[in-house]
Amino acid sequence: MLLRRLFHVLSLALALGLPVTLAQAQDKFIVMASTTSTEQSGLFTHLLPAFKQATGIDVRVVAVGTGQALDTGRRGDADIVFVHDQVAEEKFVAEGFSTARRAVMYNDFVLIGPKSDPAGVRGKDVTAALAKLASGSNSFISRGDKSGTHAAELRYWKAANVDIATAKPAGYKECGCGMGPALNIASSTGAYVLADRGTWLNFKNRADLAILVEGDKRLFNQYGVMVVNPAKHPHVKKDMAQAFADWVVSPAGQAAIASYKIGGEQLFFPNAGS
Repeated sequence: MLLRRLFHVLSLALALGLPVTLAQAQDKFIVMASTTSTEQSGLFTHLLPAFKQATGIDVRVVAVGTGQALDTGRRGDADIVFVHDQVAEEKFVAEGFSTARRAVMYNDFVLIGPKSDPAGVRGKDVTAALAKLASGSNSFISRGDKSGTHAAELRYWKAANVDIATAKPAGYKECGCGMGPALNIASSTGAYVLADRGTWLNFKNRADLAILVEGDKRLFNQYGVMVVNPAKHPHVKKDMAQAFADWVVSPAGQAAIASYKIGGEQLFFPNAGS
């Protein structure tokens, strides 16, 4: 199908006497490795058409956990990476897989659980909440997928003096899944789960779940964008990828992020340059 389409475009251009190269006849697109939270929150459905309208460039998203997204970039299977684990992102740059990381936006994590809150975690202190969960038998669903959310969760357990690696709490369960499926499991089983606010706001299958812990400054959730270094992978579409990186931190891109709301509530807050 693609070859037939390409042949048709080349034939038409030649018949009209227009100069054309193979690259020009192909679709104008880049591949972006990003997180499930940016996709499942609905942000990309809102953001990417605005970018295409401004530049003519399509963006094809591979939505996985942050760790997998970074590995996709390391393999050269993406042109650009848009994720939310600053420590891992800085390592990605230090390893030479990108030449720069740029801050784009932030939101926050929230601890979700049954409205009745049987573990009594409701409040603003995420580490105190996890310590209570660790001392009881209430179920906690961990993504367990090396995503940005999973990395944050592990930091919070460590801050609560709970060593997940050696002694998992009685109710701790790893799903090895994205944010949406993790929320679905929590919804169907009445479990607790750490989520990014954006995916939670766009989540429809809430059942008896509610936000129980929010407002802790440690729940801050920063997103960054990085163009994959063509010195590592010469086939990377550097110019088009750079066009996205430049646009998403420009006034137009930042305004598009700020304008994305669900039920009047803003999901992400632009902070390019921070």
